[in-house]
Amino acid sequence: MDIKIPTVAALAAKGKVPEILFWVGCAGSFDERYKNVTKAFAKILNKVGVDFAVLGPEETCTGDPARRSGNDFLFQMQAISNIQMLNAYSIKTIVTACPHCFNTIKNEYPELGGNYQVVHHSTYLQQLIDEGKVIQRETEVAFRGRKITFHDSCYLGRANNIYEAPRRVLKALDAELVEMKRCKTKGLCCGAGGGQMFKDAEKGNKEVNIERTEEALKTRADTIAVACPFCMIMMSDGVKNKEKEESVQVRDLAELIAESQGL
Repeated sequence: MDIKIPTVAALAAKGKVPEILFWVGCAGSFDERYKNVTKAFAKILNKVGVDFAVLGPEETCTGDPARRSGNDFLFQMQAISNIQMLNAYSIKTIVTACPHCFNTIKNEYPELGGNYQVVHHSTYLQQLIDEGKVIQRETEVAFRGRKITFHDSCYLGRANNIYEAPRRVLKALDAELVEMKRCKTKGLCCGAGGGQMFKDAEKGNKEVNIERTEEALKTRADTIAVACPFCMIMMSDGVKNKEKEESVQVRDLAELIAESQGL
């Protein structure tokens, strides 16, 4: 399936503003594994006929890693630059697959003049499913009999209280959703948040992502579903550490929905 992804600049040249800006994020743009999530989500948007666009080369980091690492001056520089561009394009609604981007644009940009309706892709996918635009009964048999466990992203769950949307998306696949012992409000971090992704591990007995992966493997699920690029990297590394790559997959919600639709 060909993917059609217009840029905001191209639409602006025609005097148009997209209904939705798909904020791709750094991982969705540059990480080889997570690029598949970007493509999967774009295919779903194409299939449903959503009027969306991306910033393309004009998109830069939201500033989340800088702020979490303690460099608030750099965060403000990055944020203000993004806000000026978004406001110039009259962007109203932003959808992103990254909880870090979601949290930053939704909760931290308003104090700097950036006020938008910001939606995480798990919530958006759930809305499409509820409207009957995604998930066809003849295609969901691909997941029948499979066990899926969901890892809660800190910035999606505890920071923004989004727990049910991703689970409703997974339940629509007709797979068996099995919860880890620590889930929802008591979920364990993957180990990458707060800028930890970009620094060496501190002394300890076990890496956080290994601890979390062990909990996921105890569910005997064949798929660990995630809704965050940081979580995907950490859980994937954990699965490799346990040498379970052949029997356990780490997949984003968008990838699972796209697979169910044969996209």
